[in-house]
Amino acid sequence: MGFGKNNVLHRNHFRKDWQSRVKTWFDQPGKKHSRRVARQAKAAKAGLRPTELLRPAVRPPTVRYNRKLRAGRGFTKVELKQAGIRAKEALSIGIPVDPRRRNRSEEGLKLNVERLEAYKARLVVFPKKAGKAKKGDTADASKDTPAVHNVQKALPIPAGVQLEQPREITADEKNAPSAYTALRKARSDARLVGVRAERKRKAEEEEAAKKK
Repeated sequence: MGFGKNNVLHRNHFRKDWQSRVKTWFDQPGKKHSRRVARQAKAAKAGLRPTELLRPAVRPPTVRYNRKLRAGRGFTKVELKQAGIRAKEALSIGIPVDPRRRNRSEEGLKLNVERLEAYKARLVVFPKKAGKAKKGDTADASKDTPAVHNVQKALPIPAGVQLEQPREITADEKNAPSAYTALRKARSDARLVGVRAERKRKAEEEEAAKKK
């Protein structure tokens, strides 16, 4: 039952001072920008180190987007094996590994292996101790070579589809049947494979019987 008219509200607890107990986060956009600037400054100060990880070129799912190429999460173990890179070694030189991804096509596998080989050819690994190079370290890492500067830039993702240049329509294309006719004929041929094979077998048996 509610209160009527201009009566006093019973048990009115309005002195909790909740404003002093609320935690706000109004500086979130500014802090995000500050962290990004700090990461860039740290990467530039580190010297000859890739500013971002090398990502594989993958195709997005669904028919709507799979004609494009985008950066994936990481390389598969098959791609790393063909490029001659161990999984633990890859994690230490800026190459992420995705154990869940699978290679569904030879073209995609070849493309990512070529990306790894190009990255590996441009990579310069400094020894932990000066003058004591271990296996996998670059012998002349101390020299200022063009490869040292190029390693800063990430390999760009190639275009997913290469557009064809305009050309004239040939005579064969003009005289070719319509797409509807071609599809109907292909569907009919696929449906009548067994019938035609049986018909051919019976004809061969009849010819063999006549020769006897």
